[in-house]
Amino acid sequence: MKQTILGMIEAGEPLLLQAIEAMRQHREAEAAGKPLAEIERLRLLADSLYQAVTYYHPRAIADGSQTLH
Repeated sequence: MKQTILGMIEAGEPLLLQAIEAMRQHREAEAAGKPLAEIERLRLLADSLYQAVTYYHPRAIADGSQTLH
């Protein structure tokens, strides 16, 4: 189990990378003029991943021992 702040942040790194990739795909879809349904799907995915990152990191730093249900 990761015990340092850096360790807890590193544990969330894959999630952060997924969020960044989803945002990139959304922007590319807009720029390419993809169908609105596809753009909206990618926007929702990017938003969801971004929210997960912003929810995870402060809690991991505050107290990595707490379990969130």
